[in-house]
Amino acid sequence: MKRFHMNVKVSDLQKSTEYYSSLFAAKPSLEKDDYVKWMLDDPFINFSIEPTGGETGIAHVGLQAENEAELQEVFSRVGEAGGPTFDEGETTCCYAHSEKSWTRDPDGLIWETFFTDGQVTQYGAPPDIAKVNEGADCCIPSERPKPKSAPDRCC
Repeated sequence: MKRFHMNVKVSDLQKSTEYYSSLFAAKPSLEKDDYVKWMLDDPFINFSIEPTGGETGIAHVGLQAENEAELQEVFSRVGEAGGPTFDEGETTCCYAHSEKSWTRDPDGLIWETFFTDGQVTQYGAPPDIAKVNEGADCCIPSERPKPKSAPDRCC
């Protein structure tokens, strides 16, 4: 079964860790000075947060496969969806060893598809943005799209 993934950039990692731990009624499965992750079964999600020096909010979303066969199925569907793709391949990122591919939906939302086969002790590196942005069909923008204007108050 594929697991939904969401990565959020936050202004205060400690405060956000406390907030999400309470919201999910669960302690993080991985907690580092620069990255925190919850692998939840209810809801079935890989939810992670990272500090940012700039804009906060959703960095990207994704689908995490449980095995190589599932990953190939997801990669195939990404190709059929018709968006631009960037096959990152084998990589170390977010304290994990993974196989990844990236795409972007019609509104610019970045999607990561991946299978993780082990944990590592270092954060690793984000995708090579210069390589990703080659050509007109780049997948990960160097700047996030500006959000549409919203009312000043909630709800």
